[in-house]
Amino acid sequence: METLTLKQKTFNSPIVKIILALLVFMAVVIIGQQIASKLLALTPLDKDYRNLLKGLFVSASCVLSYIIFFKKYDKRTVTELAAKGLAKNLFIGLAIGFTLQCLTILVIYLNGSYTVLKINPISFILIPLAIMFTVAIIEEILIRGIIFRIMEEKLGSYISLTISSILFGVLHLANPHGTLISALCITTAGFLFGTVFMYSRNLWMPIALHFAWNFTQSGIFGAITSGNEKTNSLIEAQIQGPEFITGGAFGPEGSIQAIVFCALATIILFGLCSKNNKIIKPYWKK
Repeated sequence: METLTLKQKTFNSPIVKIILALLVFMAVVIIGQQIASKLLALTPLDKDYRNLLKGLFVSASCVLSYIIFFKKYDKRTVTELAAKGLAKNLFIGLAIGFTLQCLTILVIYLNGSYTVLKINPISFILIPLAIMFTVAIIEEILIRGIIFRIMEEKLGSYISLTISSILFGVLHLANPHGTLISALCITTAGFLFGTVFMYSRNLWMPIALHFAWNFTQSGIFGAITSGNEKTNSLIEAQIQGPEFITGGAFGPEGSIQAIVFCALATIILFGLCSKNNKIIKPYWKK
């Protein structure tokens, strides 16, 4: 009986739960990518369409594995990925991400650092669409769905939000052309995504926000995202100017205005969380 109690305590430990969830989730991502790549290579489909389908397959696998894992592990209904309110959560997330990125690019344009070279066919958005959709789902489930959410149950919203957001920023330091300013911006974005999750208590809203932020940046405005290589985009543009305005080789999300806009959005949403009693206290204050 004592052994069973110890076993239960061990498996209910936030650290153990996070580690096991991360291992399972990353295994699904890696295996899913391999399976999708091999199967789609057998088809006559164009590379862009194969990448799109691979992204959809991996994303669906990620969502399904998360739901199954926590449904079995926690013995609960996984409400944070529920279909109820899906359209509303997606719309709000997309609207916030699109607006914030448009404002960021607008500052670059007003500074004379953004020049439109040409408008490409709509098919050019397929690659960034597939990439950014998959990235948003993987990163939000990892950081907000697993790390932040589980920590928040014990440590409360403030501490968990700070730790997960800093971790989010630090992980992006490994990206090409990462700087302290870009890490600060990604950390600020981490606070925004985490606060959006707190407000909605649903992963679809931060996933949509994250996707819209990245896709608008690279798929629409043709900018570099997180220091990675440029993808195809709807608008082909030349971005040249002061690094603190353009974000330099890291892309617009490494700019000073991106930090300001994300910080302002976070403050507003945090105020809404406080007003609606959505901030969780740490276990020692309950």
